[in-house]
Amino acid sequence: MKIFYAIQATGNGHISRAMEILPHLKQYGQVDLFLSGANSTLQLDEPIKYRSKGVCFFYNSGGGLHYLQTIAKFSPLRVLREIIELPVQKYDLVINDFESITALACAYKKIPSVNFGHQASFQSTKTPRPENKSMIGEFVLHNYAKATQYVGLHFKPYDDFILSPVIKKNILSAEPKDNGHITIYLPSYSNNAIRRYLSSIKDFQFEIFSKEVDQPVKQGNLLFIPVSKNLFNRSLINCHGIITSAGFETPAEALFLQKKLMVIPIKGQYEQLCNAVALEEMGVKKINALNANLNSVFADWINAENKINYEPEHSTEQIIRFLMQRAMQKNNFPIQPWHSNFALN
Repeated sequence: MKIFYAIQATGNGHISRAMEILPHLKQYGQVDLFLSGANSTLQLDEPIKYRSKGVCFFYNSGGGLHYLQTIAKFSPLRVLREIIELPVQKYDLVINDFESITALACAYKKIPSVNFGHQASFQSTKTPRPENKSMIGEFVLHNYAKATQYVGLHFKPYDDFILSPVIKKNILSAEPKDNGHITIYLPSYSNNAIRRYLSSIKDFQFEIFSKEVDQPVKQGNLLFIPVSKNLFNRSLINCHGIITSAGFETPAEALFLQKKLMVIPIKGQYEQLCNAVALEEMGVKKINALNANLNSVFADWINAENKINYEPEHSTEQIIRFLMQRAMQKNNFPIQPWHSNFALN
């Protein structure tokens, strides 16, 4: 079987998940990768057959989307050309992790595809949303990467096609420790903004992962560290708590490790507002922005007794079995004998 796997590279979460599931996907056939986007900081340690600048989102220094830069970098003629040229019709199965060019190419060429990942879970009305829904946000989640089949991932299985997060193997096998520091990953904030609000919290050491540095930089109780998978994992495994955006993979891993967690949704990202609602329902602290109130908010958070017991219900192997079962049945592919056991339990 020839599998086309499109990966959104506008953030690190999609790449991190892809690295975990690729070994499982390869058991079902040849996998060719399409990497779309230009503002992730993690490298995918696999050959990339197709590349695109994709439709990228950029952030300002204050924690929100930079709309003008996002629009300026968009090239409709390039996107149209890539839609026409992308050879999705040559593959037996197209798996799409929220990538718009692949979705449009499949629609244009009438090729079935599976939207697989966190964003796919928002096809269900049972997935948590803010009290005031965004019509634009809902439209994007439903239409940015339309497919003929959906397999979602979320903190909880809110619907029958939604499974647990993909947790990295080295997180699953880790022995968490508490070295007392606070890990920070807020990619939409500049170092200056983070420094302004954290430097006055003198009782804690902060390990801040930043794309603005290429080597560790120590400034008082703040240590700025280049974004690195291994360094970040080590910091997370050994931290006392973590403050991060309201994404998906990092909060899921922090919950699995039973770390104190505070999330700050990226302004203008509706998906993150939805994630924050789900996390708040689980007992996670959420704030709207870094601001002058951080000292008191941080003190309340760090002193609160709110340990959350979290155990994902599905393994990565089970998730990929479910994905392949749905895809094969939808496309009328024969299920080979060595892949016949698709039951999750």
